Amino acid sequence: MNIEKTKQILQELPSHVELIAVSKTRTKEEVDEAYRLGCRTFGENKVQELVAKYDPKYTWHLIGHLQRNKVKDAVKYADMIESLDSMRLAQEIEKQCAKIDKVMPVLVEVNISQEENKTGIAYEECINFIKECQQFPHLDIQGLMCVGPLTDNQADIEACFESMHTLFQEAQEAFGPSIHILSMGMSDDYELAIKHGSTMVRLGTILFGKRDYTI
Repeated sequence: MNIEKTKQILQELPSHVELIAVSKTRTKEEVDEAYRLGCRTFGENKVQELVAKYDPKYTWHLIGHLQRNKVKDAVKYADMIESLDSMRLAQEIEKQCAKIDKVMPVLVEVNISQEENKTGIAYEECINFIKECQQFPHLDIQGLMCVGPLTDNQADIEACFESMHTLFQEAQEAFGPSIHILSMGMSDDYELAIKHGSTMVRLGTILFGKRDYTI
């Protein structure tokens, strides 16, 4: 855990930007330590990790691609699903949430960089997708999420973030104040994301240190 860096980020983040501490592959002990330092919301990529670490004192976001066969468990434990990326997934979330009478806050994931290996709704389809999702009473679409392009070219990253912010503004114009979250920016690019209007950043490595995927 990068204790001093975590404290610094928590202190320096603008008041309108929420920090999601990305705890994938981390232990429950590391999550507890982050909470003691001031982190309150944690992001998990996999449903099974979320279930294993779940603590009702903390707020949990599912930020990774969600398979439909995992939705039943996801809606029980997640406080928000940031990765709504298809109508079939929206239908399954609605179905499972209806069973437990839960309204699920969600973000629509947009493939803003148009990379083939990334999930997400296409830019030009996003507004219509949100309109279609209005039919589901157990989905509360609160905003948009994206992953920046995998590049060291700052101009390309900024261009994607600016396009995302434009789309966010279009969604706000179309759907009003219910759209209030723009989740973009990770450890390597969160400062650029905030510059371009992000209201939520997802930070892992910069808080916890590099991951050891061999464990």
